[in-house]
Amino acid sequence: MLRKMIALLVALCLALTLTAALAETAPVRVGALKGPTGMGMARMMKEKTDAYAYTLAGAPDEMVTALAKGELDIAAVPANLGAVLYNKIGVRVLAVNVLGVLYIAERGDTVHTVADLKGRTLVTAGKGATPEYALNYILRGNGLDPEKDLTIEFKSEHAECLAAMLQDDSIVAMLPQPFAATAQSKAEDLRIALDLTKEWDALQAGAEAPSAMITGAIVARADFVDQNPEAVQQFMADCADSVAFVQQNTAEAAQLIGELEIVPAAVAEKALPYCNIVFITGEEMRGMLGGYLNELFNQDPAAVGGAVPGEDFYY
Repeated sequence: MLRKMIALLVALCLALTLTAALAETAPVRVGALKGPTGMGMARMMKEKTDAYAYTLAGAPDEMVTALAKGELDIAAVPANLGAVLYNKIGVRVLAVNVLGVLYIAERGDTVHTVADLKGRTLVTAGKGATPEYALNYILRGNGLDPEKDLTIEFKSEHAECLAAMLQDDSIVAMLPQPFAATAQSKAEDLRIALDLTKEWDALQAGAEAPSAMITGAIVARADFVDQNPEAVQQFMADCADSVAFVQQNTAEAAQLIGELEIVPAAVAEKALPYCNIVFITGEEMRGMLGGYLNELFNQDPAAVGGAVPGEDFYY
C-alpha cells in the first residue's frame, strides 16, 4: 500500500513538473491589426515563431473579443481602444507603437498651414471617432471653428473621400496611412499638404508634459503581465528590435509586411516613411498617451470607455 502511495505521489509530482514546463514554454499569444498598428512587428512575426503565436486581424473588434476570452495575451490595438479595454476587462499598456497617421491631402498647392483650411471643404471618414476628435483639436488649436470656418463632410469610408477629390479638385481630404499612399497611386497630382502629428506637436510645444497624437498601443491582459514578468520583458525587447529594423530598412521591411499580408508590399514601401512607427515606453509613454486620452475624454468620454485610465494602466 505504501509503495502504491509513493508511486502515485511520484507520478503526481512528475505530472505537475511537466505541466509547469509546458506552461513555461507555451508560446505567448500575440495579436496585431492589418495596417500600421501591426507593421512594426513584421520582423518579429517572421523570425520569432517559436516563442510567439501570432494572430492578424482585420478589425479591432476581433482583438477585443480575443483578449476578453483570454485567447490573446498581448495585442497591438488602436490607442483609445486600449483605454476602453482597461475599463472593461483590465489591461496594461506596454508601449506606444504608432503615432499619428492622419494627413491633409489636396490636388494642388494651396494648403501649407492649418489656417489655409479656412473656407475650404474637407472630406474625411471617422465621424464620432478619434479622427474627428483629433481634427477638432488641431483646428481649434489654430483658431478655427470646425462648425463655422470650414465645411467638413463625413464619408463612410476613405475611398469615398478620394472619389470626392477626383470629382472636385478644390476639395481637401483628411486621409490616414497607408490609404494616402494608395490614393497617390490613383491621383498623380495628389499632394500630402499637412502632417497632423506634427501639427499636434506644434500645439504642445512648451507644455510641461506634452501629449502626442497616437494611433496604436500595445496592451496585455493585466493577469498575464502579473504572472509572466519575464515573458513580458522578452516581448518588449523583441518588439523593440523589430520596430528598429522596420524604421531603418524600409524596402526590406515592406517585403516582409507584404509576405505577412499586413498590407501589400508596394503600398507599405510608400507608406512606411509616413506611418510614424515607434516603440515608446515608460514615463515618456505615460505623458504622451495620458494627454492624448484626456483630450479624447474631454470631447467624448465614450471614446476611452467612460473614464480616463488610472495609473495602473501604465506598465
